[in-house]
Amino acid sequence: MHIPDVDLNLFVVFDAIYAEGGVSRACSRLNLTQPAVSHALGRLRLMFNDPLFVRRQHVMTPTPLARQIISTVRQSLNGFETTLNQSSRFDPATTRKKFVIGLRNNIEAPFLSALMTTIAASAPLIDIAAVRFERHKLQRELSAGLLDAAVDGLLPLSNEVRREPVLTERLVVFARSDHPELRTRLDADTYLRMEHVCVMSRRSGISFEDFELQRLGVERNIRLQCQNFATACHVVSNNDMLLTASDHAASASDRPLPLRAFPCPFPVGPHVNYLYWHSNTESDPANQWLRGQLIAAGKALARNGLSKSMTKRRGMPQSPYAHAASASSRATG
Repeated sequence: MHIPDVDLNLFVVFDAIYAEGGVSRACSRLNLTQPAVSHALGRLRLMFNDPLFVRRQHVMTPTPLARQIISTVRQSLNGFETTLNQSSRFDPATTRKKFVIGLRNNIEAPFLSALMTTIAASAPLIDIAAVRFERHKLQRELSAGLLDAAVDGLLPLSNEVRREPVLTERLVVFARSDHPELRTRLDADTYLRMEHVCVMSRRSGISFEDFELQRLGVERNIRLQCQNFATACHVVSNNDMLLTASDHAASASDRPLPLRAFPCPFPVGPHVNYLYWHSNTESDPANQWLRGQLIAAGKALARNGLSKSMTKRRGMPQSPYAHAASASSRATG
């Protein structure tokens, strides 16, 4: 079979059915009639000699062959779209476009605050969607164009995925502001004696913080594991447990909390966040612009510090956390 013999629009239909899980929703996505989509699916089935999708409980479930080819199909479609975009002028001031960015929970609030402050006026038609992602799927989703970019720690990805350091975070220790055992400082003995909150969404394994501590031969007493930093900050603000996290973690809370931040009493290394994008978007003007804005947002966070950016955004007096974070920065800088 050769490309001149194939209607490439069939693969657009294939991608839509795969993504939407049904013909009706694919029709809405593509603005096509149901007979047109069903006819395209029939042609695809003849082409591949495979049903491609099997209906199970109101959902069109992809066959093994469909699962095998979807990544290649999406990568190819994304390549076509990139080629078309390159032939047209991208102007952030006038172009209407939506970017999808993969972000981790601990940096979403400060990163998006810095990003939207920059582009709100200069790119009025640009929409941003920040989404969670699974690390083992990141390369495939970048390749397929499901994600335009992502920010995360250092990951073992192939050379097809480009990366650049975008934000370096210090690890600090959060405690409630009136903690009875912490007046002016936190030492190693007190740290090891206290109970801790760990933020990790995985059911097994260890967090970045515990990985760094275990390299130093340090093992802490984890009393609670939760899935996001907003929850951890609320918990710590109401009891005597400690939270070891990046200096941006408290921004995950929807309101200022009575927290203090202390320098970590162990010489743990910083956490470096990287910007990831796929090589097939390397020369895409729109993706180049997005990467530039994300890098600028990271620089703004590093330059201004969390306490300044967060109190400005909320229009509130500096919280106990913000004051402590500034002191922590001076102590660990």
